[in-house]
Amino acid sequence: MLDPSQLALYVAAAFVLAVTPGPGIFYVAARALAGGRAEGVASSFGTGLGGMVHVVAGSLGVSAVVLASAELFTALKLVGAGYLIWLGLRTLQAARRDASAVLAEGRAAPPIGPRRAFREGVLVEALNPKTAAFFLAFVPQFVGPAQGSVALQFLVLGFVSVMLNTLADIGVAFAAGSIREGAASRPALIRRLREASGAAMVALGVGLALARRPAA
Repeated sequence: MLDPSQLALYVAAAFVLAVTPGPGIFYVAARALAGGRAEGVASSFGTGLGGMVHVVAGSLGVSAVVLASAELFTALKLVGAGYLIWLGLRTLQAARRDASAVLAEGRAAPPIGPRRAFREGVLVEALNPKTAAFFLAFVPQFVGPAQGSVALQFLVLGFVSVMLNTLADIGVAFAAGSIREGAASRPALIRRLREASGAAMVALGVGLALARRPAA
């Protein structure tokens, strides 16, 4: 049984961290700006599922093994960074291509759809070893061995954090979707917003590639 006061403190801290911009938020914003609110919300659930991958892995000790191995950490880090950079570059290219299509044909290219946005969201979060490091560094501070199963407590607290992150991402999706709708008659503005989101994802990918393995 989790201590109520500790749980309240954890929820407060997790909320602050949830609204702090990160790869998930920038991906959700980019998807909502590119394909509308539906894609943004779908990608939010995708990043949520990707986060749960780390929670389950952490509760089973898998994440600890990855972080303890320099080779495994580096491999996962580079794959995740490469994928994030690729998404960012693709977002930049799509923004310019779609803007050209609007000028040439008077219409925008079709969105990628919620299903693909969901799948990409899962990969963005699941391939981020910094998420694993976060859960292993943050969650155990609120786990009490005397309060029952440590693995179960880790799962519960991790789920709470993922839920808050997902709610924050959905809020971003709605906000970005509204911006997209409001700027529907201004394709140049939509292009700049999408380019900014793509550039932010590239920068985050570079930052992830340069990240160091957490000290033991």
